[in-house]
Amino acid sequence: MTRFALTVEYDGRPFMGWQRQSHGPSVQEAIETAAHEITGETVAVHAAGRTDAGVHATGMRAHLDIARPISPFRLMEALNARLRPAPVAILACESVSGDWHARFSCLARHYEYRIATRRAPLTFETGLAWRVPTPLDADAMAEGAARLVGRHDFTTFRSAHCQADSPLRTLDRLDVVAVGDRISIFASARSFLHHQVRSMVGCLALVGQGKWSPGDLQAALEARDRSKLGLNAPPDGLYFLRADYP
Repeated sequence: MTRFALTVEYDGRPFMGWQRQSHGPSVQEAIETAAHEITGETVAVHAAGRTDAGVHATGMRAHLDIARPISPFRLMEALNARLRPAPVAILACESVSGDWHARFSCLARHYEYRIATRRAPLTFETGLAWRVPTPLDADAMAEGAARLVGRHDFTTFRSAHCQADSPLRTLDRLDVVAVGDRISIFASARSFLHHQVRSMVGCLALVGQGKWSPGDLQAALEARDRSKLGLNAPPDGLYFLRADYP
């Protein structure tokens, strides 16, 4: 039995999310089905993160175990051939030790959230960025973001359906980068709560619009109350960038 680590890129628009669902297609199911077609084996694919419906990835890490002898390159090529036309691509494949785990060995996860501040509808990027039709004050957003960095109780920014044991998380990075009419928000942590990034981005957008102050954002954090959340951003602009390992 060989364990293979995958680097996966996908467009989340056609999927119900990463995790296999009974009510629609998932990225996990697409890869597991392709692996079964190649090997005849029932394969389970484990990922560094479970992205929601409509969320994308440029460098998701995952692993699967295969008994049949096959090289990493041949497995990658075969998976890509069988995944078409689904918008999923295996960018890299390597054999790893049997104790390496895409989720539990992960030291940090990195996300980007993309916002387009324009009145005109999106054409090429429909579903790939969040269109906000008014200008955003990126400096105010950066000031608000700085107040969320560190170890906090993020209950306010946690989905009511989150299954994590604790709302305590250490946010290592929350940077706001503005170029023209585009704003990218980069978030890094060892792990995130369900909807945490989208909830933080939604509230940062309120700060950028002048509807909230950076102090209002901090007050929402300190309230530790989901009802104090101002806005949960849509999944469109969220990308899983990469995962770090020892």
